[in-house]
Amino acid sequence: MERSAEQAPEQVGESAVRAAREVRVVFSRLRRRLREIGGDKVLTPSQTSVLSRLAQRESMTASELAVAEGVRPQSMAATLAALEGHGVVRREADPNDGRRQLVSLTDRGLEFIAGSRQAREEWMARTLQQDFTEAERQTLLEALTLMDRLAQS
Repeated sequence: MERSAEQAPEQVGESAVRAAREVRVVFSRLRRRLREIGGDKVLTPSQTSVLSRLAQRESMTASELAVAEGVRPQSMAATLAALEGHGVVRREADPNDGRRQLVSLTDRGLEFIAGSRQAREEWMARTLQQDFTEAERQTLLEALTLMDRLAQS
């Protein structure tokens, strides 16, 4: 007998299923809100994702970016061309392999990432200060410890 996506396996309790669903919904909603706050209306979400990934590493090849982002190399080439057009990334020859190019952030790209992060953090801090009590903020901090544990599982 086939189980629908709404049915939980017998070994998973109702509260675990509800928590899983609620975490997914809330994180999706928060992710959308953070994109609205920190996003540049010119860049697409996939372009912003590539910038964020490059901010974590000094440089990557287009192939590495395509694999990391889960897209085809042709799609990554189009994304990188658009980002180059905005002046936020640059390509340079790989000193270890002249056939490859390394993609990295320009100063403008670094400024975009820093500004976006700052805007999101300021919005969140202001909202937490204005709309939440100290006890609620402490509860959030405790819940985040549990969420981190979930992410590490």
